[in-house]
Amino acid sequence: MTSTDLDTQPSTLDVRAIAPRDRHPIIFGKFDALPVGEAFILINDHDPKPLYYQFLHERADQFEWAYLEQGPERWRVRIARAQSGANP
Repeated sequence: MTSTDLDTQPSTLDVRAIAPRDRHPIIFGKFDALPVGEAFILINDHDPKPLYYQFLHERADQFEWAYLEQGPERWRVRIARAQSGANP
């Protein structure tokens, strides 16, 4: 892996140690700071499906969502800021 590869790797946001009530605001803050086309990897201790539906409601057509790992103890999701009008 080259330094260029490292520069293009999405950052990771591990929310497992964060109080559940604080997770969504932190995740949305991270997402809102992303430039278009950039992504981060969310790590969670449960399926973040409710978060997905919140993204659909609050950031419709602004995000892309891709599961990288689905439990049973850890979920990893790539969340990207999409071009306007893209479908998640």
